[in-house]
Amino acid sequence: MKKELIALQSSLKKKKLCPAGWTMFRSSCYVISGCGSWDEGRQDCRNKEADLVVVDGTEEQRFLSTLTKKSAWIGLTDKEKEGSWKWTDGSSLTLTNWKKSQPDNGGGWFREEDCAEMTENGSWNDLSCSTSLHWICEKVQSEVV
Repeated sequence: MKKELIALQSSLKKKKLCPAGWTMFRSSCYVISGCGSWDEGRQDCRNKEADLVVVDGTEEQRFLSTLTKKSAWIGLTDKEKEGSWKWTDGSSLTLTNWKKSQPDNGGGWFREEDCAEMTENGSWNDLSCSTSLHWICEKVQSEVV
C-alpha cells in the first residue's frame, strides 16, 4: 500500500494543472480577464505570472476563437517599429490571421494603431493601444508540488 501511495504521489507531481478559472490547451493555460488598454492587460497578465497570449499555430488560433466571443487583446504589437509586428515574447510574426485590409494603422483617420486584438470571429485587427478591451493571458502550466 505504501508503494502505491508513493507511486501516486510521484505521478501527481508530474501532472500539470491550470489555476482555477483558467482553461488548458496543450501545454498552456489561458484566461480572459479585465477590461482596459493593451498595457493594462499586459500588466494584469504579468501579475498573474503570465503574459498576453502569443498565437503560434493554427490549432491554437482555432482554440482561442472558441474561447471568447468578444474582442480581446493579444500579445502582438508594432510599438517599437511601425509595420514590424512582434509578439510579447520577442518572436517575429509568422502565422497571421489579419482581418481583410488589416493591419492599417488607422488608415490615416484615427490615432496610431500599434496593438492587436482578436475580434469576436477570431480574426485580428490593429487598434489604438489605449482602446478598452478584455485580454487573453497565457501561461505555461505549472507542476503540482
